[in-house]
Amino acid sequence: MALNNLLSVFMPKDKVFYSLFEQTANTITEMGAKLEEFVFEGDAAKRLTLSKRIEDLEHENDNTTHQIFQELGKNFITPFDREDIHYLATAMDDVADYIHAACKKMQFHGINPNEQGIQNLAEIIKQCSAELGLAVMQLRELKRPEKIMESLVKVNSLENHADNVFDMSIKQLFEKEDDFKKLIIQREVYMVMETATDKAEDVANVIESIIVKYA
Repeated sequence: MALNNLLSVFMPKDKVFYSLFEQTANTITEMGAKLEEFVFEGDAAKRLTLSKRIEDLEHENDNTTHQIFQELGKNFITPFDREDIHYLATAMDDVADYIHAACKKMQFHGINPNEQGIQNLAEIIKQCSAELGLAVMQLRELKRPEKIMESLVKVNSLENHADNVFDMSIKQLFEKEDDFKKLIIQREVYMVMETATDKAEDVANVIESIIVKYA
């Protein structure tokens, strides 16, 4: 009996890390979807509402990430390496940060997102976010990694596609935009959006390393 009581001290009360990562996955998935809505929305007032929702979601994700770090300090036993938990939480938070940053830049500078390059990148970000969500939701089933790997491969492919869209969009931007200030601002938006896909690939790489270790 005493041994059981002692073990219960070291065992987590529930799969807290999985639950927190799933919260983050849901948040990022919604942020990606809202960003796509934002860039296809023609009404400025509705874009403002969407931008506020994205900002709220980013704050929610910050809180969840903070909870993950707090749990790392309280739990002796974790579902996988503490270092990997930290890497994964940080990488997912980066995705949320860059989705928010892209929307914030467009809203702050009054950029009309009705450009093919911006809309294409937003669609890719949405798809990346959705695939990351699917992958994270299956982390509880690490012994069956096939479905997780399908999503990770898709994220890697989407990131490559985003690189091509970025390169072509910047080329077209320099060809048609004569206003130097507008060019700089729009280029920053493209760079932030492309970086969001890079960060999504970082998450995929962390999850893949976890699969290699534990599946």
